[in-house]
Amino acid sequence: MSQPPQAQQLSHKDGALFRQVVRHFENKQYKKGLKAAEQILKKNPNHADTQAMKALIIGTQGQTEPAFALAKTALGNNMKSHVCWHVYGLLYRAEKNFEESIKAYKFALRLEPESVPIQRDLAHLQIQMRDYEGYAQSRQSMLQQKPGIRQNWTALAIAHHLGGNFEQAENVLTTFEDTLKTKPSRNDMEHWEAVLYKNTIIAESGQVEKALDHLEAVGKKSPDVTGVMEMRADYLLRLDRKAEAEAAYGALLDRNPENSQYYDGFIKAKGLTEDQAADLKKAYGELSEKFPKSDLPRRRPLDFLQGEEFREAVDSYLQRMLRKGIPSTFANIKHLYSDSSKKQIVEEVVEGYAAGKVASKPNGDTEKKDHFESSVLYFLAQHYNYKLSRDLGKAMTYADKCIALDPKSVDFHAVKARTYKHQGDLAAAAKTMEEARALDEKDRAINTKCAKYQLRNDENDAALNTASKFTQNKTSGGPLGDLIDMQCVWYLTEDGQSHLRQRKLGLALKRFHQILTIFDVWQDDQFDFHNFSLRKGMIRAYIDMLRWEDHLRAHPFFSRAAVSACEAYLLLHDNPDLVHGPMMASENGTELSAADRKKALKKAKREQEKFEKAEADKRAAVKAAKPTPKSELEDGKKEDTDPLGKTLVETKEPLTQAMKFLGPLLEYCPDVVEGQVVGFEIYTRRGKVLLAAKCLKRLQELAPEHEKLRGFKEQLKKMTTTTEKAEGVSERAVQLVKTEAADVLA
Repeated sequence: MSQPPQAQQLSHKDGALFRQVVRHFENKQYKKGLKAAEQILKKNPNHADTQAMKALIIGTQGQTEPAFALAKTALGNNMKSHVCWHVYGLLYRAEKNFEESIKAYKFALRLEPESVPIQRDLAHLQIQMRDYEGYAQSRQSMLQQKPGIRQNWTALAIAHHLGGNFEQAENVLTTFEDTLKTKPSRNDMEHWEAVLYKNTIIAESGQVEKALDHLEAVGKKSPDVTGVMEMRADYLLRLDRKAEAEAAYGALLDRNPENSQYYDGFIKAKGLTEDQAADLKKAYGELSEKFPKSDLPRRRPLDFLQGEEFREAVDSYLQRMLRKGIPSTFANIKHLYSDSSKKQIVEEVVEGYAAGKVASKPNGDTEKKDHFESSVLYFLAQHYNYKLSRDLGKAMTYADKCIALDPKSVDFHAVKARTYKHQGDLAAAAKTMEEARALDEKDRAINTKCAKYQLRNDENDAALNTASKFTQNKTSGGPLGDLIDMQCVWYLTEDGQSHLRQRKLGLALKRFHQILTIFDVWQDDQFDFHNFSLRKGMIRAYIDMLRWEDHLRAHPFFSRAAVSACEAYLLLHDNPDLVHGPMMASENGTELSAADRKKALKKAKREQEKFEKAEADKRAAVKAAKPTPKSELEDGKKEDTDPLGKTLVETKEPLTQAMKFLGPLLEYCPDVVEGQVVGFEIYTRRGKVLLAAKCLKRLQELAPEHEKLRGFKEQLKKMTTTTEKAEGVSERAVQLVKTEAADVLA
């Protein structure tokens, strides 16, 4: 934090105490900081900087409104204090009001242009918002103040690089290198990382030849040997210098014969394509002889071989894998099933093994023979479970045979549970998976699978109990609190979808909003790395992280939760009575009468009250048995006052709330079919015909045979006809829909 301005002098003793307040805040010792601030304010009740620091501390502890009120009071006492404006900016940043935060930082900089903490916070916020132009200006200013610090040069280069000014970024790094009086040693990681970062900038600018020349000059001195070799091989391949590229990828394969990208590069460097099956087979054969323990050169030929050649190759591959008893054999093979002829050959070959049509190995003992037999049966159980080769009767038969051979195998019980799941018997699937889990209680993977199956069967309490076997269970929220703290998104998604199926919309929305918060936290976590990565000099990894964060919500975890949340809000909009608890809108496909609906609503309210009381008693019992840890109290963690999601489900505008999920879903996951479906349904209910037409058009591109497509078209036509035009839909919007979506509505 910044120090108080000269115009506001405290006594020597109070000045030292103020510095302690700042230090306590930076060390997250909020109680001590608050106590010291109160001491100063007893003697100096209108001291603006101390008031600002107190506001910052209580704001960090979650008291947002009092913090802003006190910060405004501090500004009223001294409008020309850069500390007050800096704190005001920090409070806005905590509330994610980044625009106001930047305004406050800039005002603070006008008062104290050379304040490094304010400049740093402003720069971090600008890169967080991807304001590369503003970030470059801030970093230029910081560099001019302290040109001797390498981080300032690197940060300015990053600003120009991400802003698309490759030449300026390269020049900044070159200028700093020219200022070095002594040659950096090989152990100077920060220097060599910056050199390789400069090389990637040159390559990204399209000057691959120049990048290669630069790499040849500096690469031998870099401690990142593998990184240099990968970059060199890539550049040679892009420059079409195939002989050199082949040698470069060959050297990489010698270092790591399990990296699939090296094989891809090696084959491209040889100039081979899938049409040249004989040459490809020969190349992979040579590689498999050179790397006898590697799986890739044996597996890859199965992708392009056909007919009898494929049969021979897959027979050899499967025998090798199954005799070793490798459980992932089917996972390696199933991608071939998109070709029906290959699927048929694999089935015939492995069925032949099961029938005993396989040559026995010389000197093979009985134990190894049994091992091979169980591996074959396990493969067939998975084969008949798979969607492209499904025969659940055979799958169950082979699963039972596997268990008969080895009753204590976790994998064999798990494949039987999967068969039950595909048969639609979720209760039997969950029960069988629980039996599998009991066989190895220290296996986290099978524990996870068991909890997932229990959630699919809507056994929420049993699933939480299962998951709790691998949580600490020390937080105030119990096992669920641990799972939220650990950001266990898969569990929250499955739990939310389970509650959605049961029409417990409060709990469902609670889980989906918790997932939304987790993604927000992941985005906010960048703040820690804007400074850390520069300090540690790990620039290339930092750039990769920023680019990954730009597409964070494109992850399937987000799209699944967002679609389900939108479905929950649609249910709530169409049937507001669901706010009182689970109830059906119809019975046996017929609408409920007014009397039956009233009776069902009364029953739902009664059941909901009973459920809420039971949950409250359960939480009280847990709290009495395990008081909130002192560490949580000190960190300012709040107890969840709405664990059942009542506030969320009682919203008066469910469709407006749904936009929190729908906006990012359509922006980052435009290829998710379900996203376009819920988008159309929400926009039509809101009367946004243009946006609805956009979703419909995209849906037709993605899934022209979708079951809801025809109904959606009719619905949009009704909304845009003169006689049945929806309320609030303008004539201009109707004309635009008819023009832009004419092919869809035709």
